[in-house]
Amino acid sequence: MESALTGPGALTDVSGRLAGRPLEEWNAAYAKVENYFHALRIRNKALLGQLVLRVLERAMKRAPVEPGHSATQIAAEEMDRIVTEWFAAVLHEPPTNADQMLSTRGRLALLLADMPGKWQDQFLRPPPWPEEFVHSMRDAYLRAGPGFQLSKMTPRPFDLGPLTTLTNLGRIPYLKMVMAWTLFILLLFAIFYFTH
Repeated sequence: MESALTGPGALTDVSGRLAGRPLEEWNAAYAKVENYFHALRIRNKALLGQLVLRVLERAMKRAPVEPGHSATQIAAEEMDRIVTEWFAAVLHEPPTNADQMLSTRGRLALLLADMPGKWQDQFLRPPPWPEEFVHSMRDAYLRAGPGFQLSKMTPRPFDLGPLTTLTNLGRIPYLKMVMAWTLFILLLFAIFYFTH
C-alpha cells in the first residue's frame, strides 16, 4: 500500500505521514475498505486493490481539512459515497436525502443480480455498462424494495403464562410461591448444616 500511495504525486510529507496522518491510520482505513468490498464479494485481487486505492485517494484529499475525523472514518464515508454515486448512475436513481436507502437496496440488488459471479469487473466502473448487467441490476433493485401489504391487527389478550395461576388462588394469591421459596431456603440450610 505504501509504495502505491507514496509514489510521485502522493500526499506524503517528510515525516513519512500520508495526508498528515500516521501510516497506521491509513493501514486501518485500508483494511476497513478492503473488508467492505470483501463483504460485497469482490474477490479479484487486482480489482480489489484498485478500488481500495481509489477510495483512499479521495479520503487523503479530504484528510488535511478534516483533522477531527480519523482516516478510517473519512475512508468509510468516501467508500459509501463512491458506491452510492455508482448505484445512482447504474440504476438511474437520483441520489437524494434517501442515499442510505439507495445504498442499502443497491447492495442487495448487487447480490440478487449475482454481480460478484457474473459482472465483478463492472463494479464501480464508469459507463457504458453491458445492457444485460444494467437490466439485471434494475430488475434486482425493484425486487429489493419493500413489498407493502395491508394487514389487520386485532387486539388479543395477554398470555401471562404461569403467573395467572399464581394470582388466581383465592384468598392468599402468593401462598404457593411463598411455600415453594420457604422449602427451597430450608433445603439450602439443611445442605449447609450437614456439610459443615
